[in-house]
Amino acid sequence: MRRLFPVTDVTDETAAAEGAAGREWSLAELAAAYAYPEPGPQGPVPWLRGNMVSTLDGAAQHAGRSQPLSCPADMRVFGVLRALADVVVVGAETVRQEGYRPARARAEFAAAREAAGQGPAPAIAVVSASLDLDFSLPLFTSPLVPTLVLTGAGADPERVAAAGKAGARVVVAGEGAGVDPGRAVHALAELGHTRLLTEGGPRLLGRLIAADVLDELCLTISPMLTAGDAQRIAGGPSVTLPRRFTLSSMVEEDGFLFTRYRRA
Repeated sequence: MRRLFPVTDVTDETAAAEGAAGREWSLAELAAAYAYPEPGPQGPVPWLRGNMVSTLDGAAQHAGRSQPLSCPADMRVFGVLRALADVVVVGAETVRQEGYRPARARAEFAAAREAAGQGPAPAIAVVSASLDLDFSLPLFTSPLVPTLVLTGAGADPERVAAAGKAGARVVVAGEGAGVDPGRAVHALAELGHTRLLTEGGPRLLGRLIAADVLDELCLTISPMLTAGDAQRIAGGPSVTLPRRFTLSSMVEEDGFLFTRYRRA
């Protein structure tokens, strides 16, 4: 990996020493590069970051999945972002399409998570209005940390009961059947989950953007072209004015760009 931004004397010296190809960063270096903001005087506040991948022509998926757009370095970043998070927020359609499984504990991060007061792995929080989910999947029946299901107060009671029977914890974060993004962030924070990570999908990310609750976007730009009519990284409702974010860092490996933007 090569750091392209911010450019400092250290960046220049490191690049010169390592050559054009750079080197593989250690997990500790990646964790430092992607660390969440330190708590302020009032204690921890929720910080929601998104992690997505996009091709050069704007596709967030190929054949309905994001994996074909990825690479080993992207998966290392993916794993580190999960290891830093308290909870991973994901849409129900992405759970179905990507075959989501529980987050796993990683020995390399065990001490750091314990020191930060975190469990052995992040919880997965599935956002679903209909609760049309297969509760027999390992995501619900055998996670290290109980899976959360974010839904609205009007959700089908039978589906709510089925989620609870499978071992999931149902969290109400909306008045009707749907989930209000702001309430979801607040509800997760009340459970002690302030380091939030969302992996989409595009519809969920679009709703988070429209509700103005996304603090940071970690975007991998894949050096691929797919054409077709694949979704962008964010869909759904548009915003009145475009949200302005500021580039925080950019790293390159094998033509992939790993960018990090924070709200301006």
